[in-house]
Amino acid sequence: MSYGTVDTPAVPARKVDPVASPSQDEHHGVGNEGETPRGGEQVDDGENPEVGQHRTAWQKLKAFFDRNIGLFFVFMAQVFASLMTMTTRLLETGFEKKFHALQIIFVRMLATSVLGCLYMWFKNVPDFPLGRRDVRGLLILRGFAGYTGLFCSYYSLSYLNISDATVISFLVPTMTAFICFIALREPFTVKEAIAGLIAFAGVLFIARPTFLFPRHDAEGPEESFMRLFMADQPKGIVPSVPATPSERAIAVLLAVIGTFAAAAAYSTIRVIGKRAHSLVSVNYFAVIATVGSFIIIMVLPDLHFEMPETATQWILLVAIGIAGFLLQFLLTEGLQREKAGRATNLIYTQMVFALVLERIVWGTTPPIESLFGSALIIGSAIWVSLQKNKSPSAGNQKPPVADEEQSLLGADAPAENHED
Repeated sequence: MSYGTVDTPAVPARKVDPVASPSQDEHHGVGNEGETPRGGEQVDDGENPEVGQHRTAWQKLKAFFDRNIGLFFVFMAQVFASLMTMTTRLLETGFEKKFHALQIIFVRMLATSVLGCLYMWFKNVPDFPLGRRDVRGLLILRGFAGYTGLFCSYYSLSYLNISDATVISFLVPTMTAFICFIALREPFTVKEAIAGLIAFAGVLFIARPTFLFPRHDAEGPEESFMRLFMADQPKGIVPSVPATPSERAIAVLLAVIGTFAAAAAYSTIRVIGKRAHSLVSVNYFAVIATVGSFIIIMVLPDLHFEMPETATQWILLVAIGIAGFLLQFLLTEGLQREKAGRATNLIYTQMVFALVLERIVWGTTPPIESLFGSALIIGSAIWVSLQKNKSPSAGNQKPPVADEEQSLLGADAPAENHED
């Protein structure tokens, strides 16, 4: 299934030099800056090297665009994912009025569900909106698991830097392999187990519990080592929000639980397989998250909806909703057009965006322990992905992955062939 494909009408062929490339006929309007032919005089492109070079450059550019458009969509999805993470942390910590993670989830998923429903209705997606009757229970389970993972991830941003929260999400491939081994009896190799241990060692370096990383001074631990690499300490747009070791440890624990829930959601998707369209699965996730957040906020007396007080807060809330939908849409489009291996590895660029945004917005750089832990987690995730890509059947798959949980597992995703 490929959305947005336009059938281009055939262009009438013209008489050309027999040695010329047939593909040049399709671009006959390019490179006509040279001399205009007279009467019935034929123009031999081979006699005009400037025209030939111009056409060749255009063909190469068009071929490069067609070959990498899927990667571009995945790249832009990671940009929006990083912007959404940054916006979430700003709303939770950057203003005097704090927005709870549940309200942010409500806004984001309300926009995703509304825009997603409109898009599926317009495209006549099969079994929209509830899906097939025999998998609705699994779709509900997938929605609740994804909602739990999203809440844990967003709540941890109250105390974690966006780079640390981002890299912890890369535990999903290893956790999914383990859950599928326990619940679905799928193979779980020794290499995957070793990669999992390495990844969790990286989590310890990010969490830095006091019993393993004792603090010997009263200053913030974030500044001690990095002073060696910076002549000064530039300030960001907003002040950084320090967290105590206990708050940080709880946030890391929640983030790890969130990755476990996301892995459970993906394992459920594997059970569903081709019986439900990927966009229908995303819609269950969005609707359950929207309704669940609304109910919890209305029931718990300590929680209530906060109204934005400034134009900046309104812009950030609207941006979360739009970025959330664009993230889902671009991942779907990109991973339908691109081989799983290349697209999955590009997803790790989100860590680079997180580091850049963290430096610009908060003026902070993760300490050496976090950077080392991030390297362990990303390295183990890529290693697992490469092991998956070595299987003969994995090389030609182009799975229509449609959400964050699945995007980290492109090479291991079940193939679906839906036609509108």
